[in-house]
Amino acid sequence: MAFLFYVRLIALTAGTLVYLFLIALILGHRRPRFFERLLFFLVLSLFAIYAGGLLEINARIQYGTPPEATRLFYSVLYQLGLVFLPALLVHVHFQYLRMLDPSAIPRFVYAVLSLFYAAPFVYAIAHAFMLRQLFAAHVVRPSVPLVVSWLAAGGAHAVLPSVLLCALVDCAILRFSTVPLERRFFQWLRVISTLILVPLLMRELYARSEPRDDATATALIVFCVLPGALLIYYALKHNFLEFGAQRNLVYALSATLLALLYLALVHRISGWLAPVFPPEATASVLLFVLIFLFEPLERAIGPALHRTFRERMDRWQRLAVELQEQARQGDVARLIAAAEQRIQEEFSLAAVRISVPREPSQKPLGSPGGLGHVVRIPLKKGREETGTLEAASTGSYLTGETTAALEFLGEQLPAMIDLCGLIEEKVRLERELAERERLALLGQMAATVSHNLRNPLSSMKTVLQVQLENLHLPPDLRHDCTLVLGEIDRMGAKLTELLHFAKPSVDGRRVGAVALAREAATLFRHDAERRNVQLEFEAPAEEAAVLASEEAFNEILSNLVVNAIEAQPNGGRVRVGLARNGDQLEIRVEDDGPGISPETRAKMFQPFFTTKATGTGLGLAIVARRVAEMGGTIACESPLAGGKGTRFRVTLPLAAGDEKSALS
Repeated sequence: MAFLFYVRLIALTAGTLVYLFLIALILGHRRPRFFERLLFFLVLSLFAIYAGGLLEINARIQYGTPPEATRLFYSVLYQLGLVFLPALLVHVHFQYLRMLDPSAIPRFVYAVLSLFYAAPFVYAIAHAFMLRQLFAAHVVRPSVPLVVSWLAAGGAHAVLPSVLLCALVDCAILRFSTVPLERRFFQWLRVISTLILVPLLMRELYARSEPRDDATATALIVFCVLPGALLIYYALKHNFLEFGAQRNLVYALSATLLALLYLALVHRISGWLAPVFPPEATASVLLFVLIFLFEPLERAIGPALHRTFRERMDRWQRLAVELQEQARQGDVARLIAAAEQRIQEEFSLAAVRISVPREPSQKPLGSPGGLGHVVRIPLKKGREETGTLEAASTGSYLTGETTAALEFLGEQLPAMIDLCGLIEEKVRLERELAERERLALLGQMAATVSHNLRNPLSSMKTVLQVQLENLHLPPDLRHDCTLVLGEIDRMGAKLTELLHFAKPSVDGRRVGAVALAREAATLFRHDAERRNVQLEFEAPAEEAAVLASEEAFNEILSNLVVNAIEAQPNGGRVRVGLARNGDQLEIRVEDDGPGISPETRAKMFQPFFTTKATGTGLGLAIVARRVAEMGGTIACESPLAGGKGTRFRVTLPLAAGDEKSALS
């Protein structure tokens, strides 16, 4: 029995320290998730059970027969921990399964949880109902400790089914989980659950009234330490549940627990030697001996810390190399997004934001729920601050190690962003050069095609016109000649359109946009009425000048208006509007047509892309080219309302003199 007594003492001490360590770890983490809150209360219940048991066994060692107040304190502590332990145990497992796959939790699970939460209260009420006559006779007096003991008894009866249910949930988690680390943890947890079930079953079979005083209870106490120890190992070694990222907190907790253990050892040895040596002298000697342990401890811990530091430096270097490779892709926006994601994953942070450049009006980054710590690291190029790197933790203070790593990356990021920007600019220039070469080739091809085709077409057109002047030409032949003549005119128009696309048309002159737009609207109104389309025009009363040629401006407006009219074969309405917007002129062309699909919008400005049976696919390409030559922008919005309608919005810079008048 003495052996079991000391095994129980060691197990209770270990369990108290393990679950105290986990409480501090979870409190330091402070992640605003329901799972962490449930896990905290579960660990708190286990800590209360082990702390109550440890206080009881130490009270027996100290007093032999503990005082009534001490017995009351450790009994209530132990029983309070036992009241909600089964329900919290089941709830934590189901909540984790829900995080993996919400659809894996059937509706009846919540009814099962309710039963586990209600079981201690049902047991206490039933027990009180059975003893109501004793209450009336004042043989048994109801009290708070008595009610707590009944609740604890109800919780104790629910422990076996809760552990059995948790083992089944562990199997379900293994089925849904795809992460190897997670699967290994729950495989071990399933094995531990099986070990715990053995003494629980034996306790139920033998129905002992005081199971804590026998070997079965001792085995149960030992096995119940294992889940907490397993969670600590995976949290610190593999950063399970992201608890291991709090390195400073882990080191502080470890040092504190070791100090507590040593002080407990000093107290225990002082008590043993009290008959032959004063306790104060024993404590002084043992504390003095601790000084000589610092160097051996440093020699033992130093290489491990150095190895850990090297491993982390390697991880930081690999992350920097990964971001460097991303920078060579030549896309600054994707680089910043990738850097934010990878830094958040690597350091288990709640949020990361990289701002280059930082907007003065931008609100500082905050941690979720205001519980965490936020660090702001300036990104500098020389002495000039080019942006900021902001990182927020989930709850704990960002460790010096993490801050140093973020500062290291903060020193690397400006160079990466500059490299990425240079590559992006180089790619843009190469694309622009290739586009210009393509357009030059297209212009040369257009000129060659025009030279080789226009003369034969002109000859053919002349011959046909002469034939049509013959009064004796048969009607059917006259009809065919007229059709061929129309096709020749259409081919000529396509050649002209190809030439317009291939050559630039902006000559830098000031043109009146309002007058040109009003003239174009007047010209197209007749064609619109012929197609049963109502053309509306709206413009400011004063003139607005832009730098362009009349031909280029007319090409923009005419192509947009023609497309809007042709989009409504059964009639409708086209609205053309001009408006000043600061130092820019905004041109809007809207129609009530069927709208444009997202797939078509992505390609409609590409040369030779068309959805019309007889189109060349150059109309909108010419519009986009002319707008770009004028230094403006073009955007398409579709659909507008009810799944129909399209709006083209062209923005052109006003000419210098007109810009001043607009600002005034």
